[in-house]
Amino acid sequence: MPLTRALAAPAAARIRHWVLSAFPRGQSGIDYDHPAGDPGLFGPDSITWRVHSDFPGMLSGGLCALMLQTLHPLALAGVWDHSNFRTDLIGRLRRTTNFVAGTTYASRSEAHRLIAHVADIHQQVHGTLPDGRSYRADDPQLLTWVHVTESFGFLEGFRRYSPLALPPGAADRYYDEARRVAEALGARDVPASEAQVQAYFERIQPQLRFDGRSREVLDVLARIELPVPARGITRDLFLGAGAALLPDWALASLRRTAWQNSQAAVSARMLRAIAPLFRIALDDGVAPRACRRVGVAADTLEHWPRARAA
Repeated sequence: MPLTRALAAPAAARIRHWVLSAFPRGQSGIDYDHPAGDPGLFGPDSITWRVHSDFPGMLSGGLCALMLQTLHPLALAGVWDHSNFRTDLIGRLRRTTNFVAGTTYASRSEAHRLIAHVADIHQQVHGTLPDGRSYRADDPQLLTWVHVTESFGFLEGFRRYSPLALPPGAADRYYDEARRVAEALGARDVPASEAQVQAYFERIQPQLRFDGRSREVLDVLARIELPVPARGITRDLFLGAGAALLPDWALASLRRTAWQNSQAAVSARMLRAIAPLFRIALDDGVAPRACRRVGVAADTLEHWPRARAA
């Protein structure tokens, strides 16, 4: 029997309650409604608007990106030395979520305001590793690493958990579009296609390592307390679904066990099964608001734009 809104309503209401408990709306100060007609950095014909409108894919993809980021000592140092991740990881996730949503769906001026704010923060984050190497959060190469891990996670999350199938060429278009934000922050040599992302991961692997800091951040992530009902089940579901997105080389680097990978596969199947409920539960989020701002129907994002001519 097809899933209808009437049949799905009770479960969707529960999902809506816990999503909005964990990621409450109206506290970011971002204006998604003005000015009328402003398409922002991407617009309704972009692949980015579609990929970023899928909550299960974005949350699981973001967690996948966090796991990958623990492997880069220089990138991890900024989090280790300059954040309260041990006590406020939820706050960090919310801030990242707001930044991605704002730069995706808000007006062009609002997106540039958010980018400038984050760039100012990056300028203040710098230091030295125990081995003597220095790091800066505004290092173009570190910005590229963070961007690539996030865009990879978001795209793979969409592929795995969205009911929409990516058409040919959409992945390359997504990477080409998404790099606009990274380059505005100062990233350089940002991969612009799926093949370039894979080549980038191959090149950077010699710089990565799994150490005590990596392990501690992953331990904090594994104990995260989401402010939602059944928080342990919810956490394990999304963490497992995020781990299921990791590439094979990262599974080995993160020293994940066969049991962990098996549990991740179970979480992935569960999230895939319930993912349509999220679209029903969260049909009034920032993506529909952005659609109204530019004068298109919200269900535009349920269909792919026409492929670009070669």
